[in-house]
Amino acid sequence: MSGKKQPVSLYIHVPFCTKKCPYCHFFVVKSADDKKDFFTRHLLIEWQEKAKWIEDYEVVSVYFGGGTPSLLEISQIDAILLSIQKHSFLSYQCEITIEANPELVSLQQMQQLHAAGINRVSIGVQSFDDTLLHILGRTHNGKQASKALQDTWNAGIRNISIDLMYEIPHQTLPQWQATVNTVASLPITHLSLYNLTIEPNTPFYRKKTTLLSQTPSQETSLAMLQYAVSTLDGIGLQRYEISAFAKNNLISIHNTGYWTGRPFLGLGPAAFSYFHNKRFCNIAHLSSWGDKVQKGLPAHDFEELLDPEHRQKELLAIGLRLLQGVDIKKFVSCYGPLSQQLQEGIQRNIREQYLLLQDHTLRLTDSGLLFYDTVAQNLM
Repeated sequence: MSGKKQPVSLYIHVPFCTKKCPYCHFFVVKSADDKKDFFTRHLLIEWQEKAKWIEDYEVVSVYFGGGTPSLLEISQIDAILLSIQKHSFLSYQCEITIEANPELVSLQQMQQLHAAGINRVSIGVQSFDDTLLHILGRTHNGKQASKALQDTWNAGIRNISIDLMYEIPHQTLPQWQATVNTVASLPITHLSLYNLTIEPNTPFYRKKTTLLSQTPSQETSLAMLQYAVSTLDGIGLQRYEISAFAKNNLISIHNTGYWTGRPFLGLGPAAFSYFHNKRFCNIAHLSSWGDKVQKGLPAHDFEELLDPEHRQKELLAIGLRLLQGVDIKKFVSCYGPLSQQLQEGIQRNIREQYLLLQDHTLRLTDSGLLFYDTVAQNLM
């Protein structure tokens, strides 16, 4: 990496899906050729304008999220990546990720994506249990998920991530153990672990009371987490963040940027950005976003300039998600002396044995890993 250029990341929100999952709270629309053409044209316009913002930066990661970004045509993905290369300085080892759903993955598609420059794929597996996939409203089965991972590897892509979900209604510990055990036989280098969160404005939210009564108990949920951490570590997937595991040190460069405060620009409808201490989000509407972009107007519908104290609290809280912890000396040199309130919050977490300060490094204890939300609340 060049010593003269600061790192920056790009996030591209591709809002297309064949079907919206009942637990999903992200902005998505039903995929259609005309909508994908509209999206690609206007994304290229938005990018060429925002590229001017990062002339002195080095792009270290590009992330196609969604939605289901692999629904874009190869030619459209190729056009976007070529424009990014043309209008910015890409790191030699730039991590370029695309999300994909298992039922849509094919060997040919992955070969084409690899040729276009994609070097990392994140596949939304969620579970290898067909009964639980049906409850989640997913449109793939366990065999399709396994085949998708193998096809991606056979296409030459050597950095493959999956998502797994626990605390699903009716999920049992043996079902979870079977899903986690399946990971060992598949070419996976990264894994993100999530518990099901029932978000407002989703079909699941309307059935929240019933669904919560069907989810595993706290004791079972803890057993699920402990089994996953232990089993994944045994096959080389080491936990490096509260919910993330990596093999051969293939940590997510893009996601690590979120946890360490690296600036990033979001492109596309509903995409978030964090740049020059400001957080902003694009309009969550495809045609309205496109119309603003076409007219050369800001497509944001939310902006927030973080004051130094708020920024300091937030950066420390998210930085603590990494198991390596936060070097307080380096943190203070970057963001200034800790505020009185933040020092008090740190001490409260230490007294409650959620945080440990050792050799100037502040990190989560085992209890802190389990109760991170409490840690963050104490700091804020």
